[in-house]
Amino acid sequence: MPTISQLMVPQPVKSVPDDANVGAELTGKLDKEEVVKWLAKFYQRREIKAAATENGIDNYIYHQTYLSFRKFCLEIDKLPVDLHVTFSDIIAGACHLDSLLPYFIRHAKQVFPHLECLDDLKKISDLRLPANWYPEARALTRKIIFHSGPTNSGKTFHALERFFSSKSGVYCGPLKLLASEVYYKSNQRGVPCDLVTGEERNFASVSKTPSSHVSCTVEMVSVNTPYEVAVIDEIQMLKDPSRGWAWTRALLGVVAEEVHVCGEAAAIDVVKEIIMSASEEVELRRYKRLTELIIEDSSLGTLEKIRPGDCLVCFNKQDIFWSTRQIEAMGIECAVIYGSLPPGTKLAQAKKFNDPDHPCKVLVATDAIGMGLNLNIGRVIFNSLIKPTVNEKGEKEMDTITTSQALQIAGRAGRYGTQFSTGYVTTMKNEDLPTLKRLLSQHPEPITQVGLHPTAEQIELYAYHLPHANLSNLIDIFVNLSTVDDSLYFICNIDDFKFLADMIQHVPLPLRARYVFCCAPINRKIPFVCSMFLKFARQYSRNEVLSFDWLGRQIGLPFACPNTLLDLVHLESVFDVLDLYLWLSYRFQDLFPDASLVRDMQKELDCLIQAGVAQLTRLLINSETKVSSGTSQAVEAEENRPVLFAKKTPYTHDRNAITSGNPLSSHGRIADRLLSEGLLTPKMLEELKKEWQFQKDCEKQSFEASNGAVDKSNPIKHSRNDTLNTRRLSRKRRT
Repeated sequence: MPTISQLMVPQPVKSVPDDANVGAELTGKLDKEEVVKWLAKFYQRREIKAAATENGIDNYIYHQTYLSFRKFCLEIDKLPVDLHVTFSDIIAGACHLDSLLPYFIRHAKQVFPHLECLDDLKKISDLRLPANWYPEARALTRKIIFHSGPTNSGKTFHALERFFSSKSGVYCGPLKLLASEVYYKSNQRGVPCDLVTGEERNFASVSKTPSSHVSCTVEMVSVNTPYEVAVIDEIQMLKDPSRGWAWTRALLGVVAEEVHVCGEAAAIDVVKEIIMSASEEVELRRYKRLTELIIEDSSLGTLEKIRPGDCLVCFNKQDIFWSTRQIEAMGIECAVIYGSLPPGTKLAQAKKFNDPDHPCKVLVATDAIGMGLNLNIGRVIFNSLIKPTVNEKGEKEMDTITTSQALQIAGRAGRYGTQFSTGYVTTMKNEDLPTLKRLLSQHPEPITQVGLHPTAEQIELYAYHLPHANLSNLIDIFVNLSTVDDSLYFICNIDDFKFLADMIQHVPLPLRARYVFCCAPINRKIPFVCSMFLKFARQYSRNEVLSFDWLGRQIGLPFACPNTLLDLVHLESVFDVLDLYLWLSYRFQDLFPDASLVRDMQKELDCLIQAGVAQLTRLLINSETKVSSGTSQAVEAEENRPVLFAKKTPYTHDRNAITSGNPLSSHGRIADRLLSEGLLTPKMLEELKKEWQFQKDCEKQSFEASNGAVDKSNPIKHSRNDTLNTRRLSRKRRT
């Protein structure tokens, strides 16, 4: 980590305008060469360096201040009177060189303003007692109940029963899917419950009056509203390097008489430590798994051994798509679930898999099944045990899954109350089976640290003291100066926040609005989503309404059912853009007014994505034969392309009207991309068009001949050999 000095950007110092050069009138004009000579001697003096260190000026600041001070003295015609007189006396030998020290230190504090307020900044970023941030929760004597147990143990069920029976309550879940599930269950049981996520708020009451019960994502829980019961699910997420702060905030800050936390036993000790810092106690309730989980003695080896109720778990999209195609090639229909799919599509795929009357009996999924979905799985098969992860520094790594992840995913097999009363787990590769047995025989490592994150109020205080620093710079300074109890807490990864802050740095926004924009939950790896994020910020900065029509023009309405894997990936990114609009509309309702229309459009888009996933094999074939050379290119393809579809109807239209004919005519998006990258020249493009048309004519004549529809007086002019020779000639020309 860079030092605090290196994070500070030197500020230019300007002289106060004055009509008269009083210093020159008193002592005469200064010789600039003499000034440079004496400044160099001043800079080299050890006594001066020692005195600067005592004033908090390290070597970096000392050098930067010297450069700025020298420039100031040489370029300013009218120096401050006292500085001018001091230089004149030094040059004349009337006073010692060290007399410049007060002026040098004064200049240093102007170049580096933090020198004046460093103690205040350290106090603001003192994070050693986060329990004190929530005075309303500390005013209560809360009862903390920890429901500990593995997957399929009923721990969350018991906590929710108390939630349903309470006078008022809040459920905090890790995913929108879980929050939505509790929302529907509560209302079905006659307990009015509202739904609050980052993108929407649904009221149980028709009159839209707040209910006494709320189901929300953990980031959205209020730390000011009092409840009788609070349920915090998946408490082990306290350790998450990106989102852990939300669980820490909920645990310490929720204002409830009873707080029920549910999760792994690995979190018991750290929760006790946190609660102890708030002078509260924890009641522990342990649960055992309701169904048996058996590790098979042999690996699957081949997909031909797949059976009904199986779930093949992969850790990247390429494996998902390849496995799906192989399974469906055997005549077995399968459901597909991975993280970037919309919630509606995930639920539709889960419903299809769970339906005993549906022919789909196999599931191919990522570790997204680990939480948020109820699935009737008989056997979990790990395609691999290697998963890409992001470490504390934000760097991507490939590593074996953790014990916690293995238990979470494998535990999905054998759901209580279904036809699979016993769960089985194995691997695809024989060499992975011993590793899986070792992982499942262990207990998750105890969690020792939980996440924290700077609040908007803390950053505003920093901005008050450092008005010239940008938001990304303020965050870096905050983290550098923060004081954290390392035995219990860590600062969550803020790379995504800083990435967005740097992206919109040039956009003029108030600090609070800028902070909110940078908290937006977007995937920065998708350029199309990032470009739309930047457009949203620009529109907001101009105080221009982001209407439904404006949004439609940006994302390329109407949508069409995806014809290739690339189209499906793009529709998923468009769905993320609509999620971003809804997230911002919840916070800036005046400039994002069309949330209801966007939500309707999102439902239409969800249906198209569902249709695309249902025909995944066809998309894969199309991707390999028409659009791209393989699935990996489609997954990794950049999404920052122009409007995808021509306008015809409000939301959707028939793609056949566009894709019929020569795919290279009128410069399709693949042709444009090849041209822009220099892989295709206009001349080569014309030759490809001719070859395509020639091939099409030959195929047409062959078809007519086979059906007896060709006039014998007009025989086919080109034989198969002619066709092959023409193709070879075209390849040579391209080469």
